Amino acid sequence: MRMGEGKRKKIAFLTLGCKLNYAETSTYERGFLEAGLEVVPWSRQADVYLVNTCSVTATSDAKSRNLIRKVHRVNPEAAVVVTGCSAQLRRAEIEAIPGVSLVFGCDEKSYVVPDTLRFIGVTEVAPAPAGSVFAAWSSGERTRSFLKVQDGCDNFCSYCTVPYARGGSRNVPLAECVENARKAAALGVKEIVLTGVNTGDFGRSTGESFLDLLKALDGVDGIERYRISSIEPNLLTEEIVDWIASGTKFQPHFHIPLQTGTDEQLAAMGRNYTTDFFASRIDYVRKAMEAPGRPLVFFGIDVMAGLPGETPEHFARTVAFLRDRVRPAFIHVFPYSRRPGTPAASMPGQVPEAVKKERVAVLEDLCAQLHAGFVEANRGVRERVLWESTDRDGFMEGYTGNYIRIRRPWEPSLSGQITEVTI
Repeated sequence: MRMGEGKRKKIAFLTLGCKLNYAETSTYERGFLEAGLEVVPWSRQADVYLVNTCSVTATSDAKSRNLIRKVHRVNPEAAVVVTGCSAQLRRAEIEAIPGVSLVFGCDEKSYVVPDTLRFIGVTEVAPAPAGSVFAAWSSGERTRSFLKVQDGCDNFCSYCTVPYARGGSRNVPLAECVENARKAAALGVKEIVLTGVNTGDFGRSTGESFLDLLKALDGVDGIERYRISSIEPNLLTEEIVDWIASGTKFQPHFHIPLQTGTDEQLAAMGRNYTTDFFASRIDYVRKAMEAPGRPLVFFGIDVMAGLPGETPEHFARTVAFLRDRVRPAFIHVFPYSRRPGTPAASMPGQVPEAVKKERVAVLEDLCAQLHAGFVEANRGVRERVLWESTDRDGFMEGYTGNYIRIRRPWEPSLSGQITEVTI
């Protein structure tokens, strides 16, 4: 199917999954805008629908397929372009869905814009070399940008499909990361979130170091705050923590995966640390960055409920480890999803779905308690808030450096500005 000539083409975007996907979609969008396409909501009839899929769970795969079918129903004559992790892992299934015109896997992201433009007869654009890491950054928000610095993973944890979906660990060259940060700053962005599958593994393909990247980004004019997303505990080194604590643009906010709070299950899942190591790394960050009258460090911790072999005793120990030892500000809770082809899928002791659901509810309740306690413990502390540009029924919102959501009456002059408040 080829689109006719003579009118401005319309394109709509749908994105599922992680911050990386959103950064990549935003980069595709800029490419299509530069080629003259008009971006419209997916509910309108577009000439092209680009669906960026997720495959982290079986539910994510199903949602991805359902979205593809939904946009095809909106306009059966449109080209449906599919990329993302589900496109990589379930390519044949995706290609068989009615209406799908083009599918791009993890090594083909640089071809998404030029091949799609060629397919609809708009223009010819030279793609980046195939197989290189696809550099991306988001530009949809005025105040904040997600900057992709790394992709892929070499860890092959027994429950995870990411290495198969996104390939081995590789990174965007340091100089290109800095240049993309400068481009974001030129658009008025004040805060950048560094994103990657295994962000702290930056440098794997270029021989550079993660700390070198942080130092280089810290010098970019116009960007006032940085956050680090999804860093493994063993890669958040004491050297990195000490440098951040010395007075930098990097905020007291870390997203660190734990997955389970028992050493037996950490070993079974292929995680490269123990509970003692994890807790000691949290302690080190707190000691380096917290002091009386200063903001507490926000830790967001990934935890998976119902991993194969997780007994009631294992789960109770995980809850106690989180509640009594780590005490994060937030728990990102996921039910374990049995993924075909992963070692965990064939492990004994698969946990029934009803039990997983119960355990998720327990962890979500604990998360609510811990988050409320974290906010309360910060009462009276002076912090800086980056105000967002959305009018929410007469109010505006923003985050402190340690990721507490603050609300105040709408004042247009503060949009995109950082001001000091008392929490």
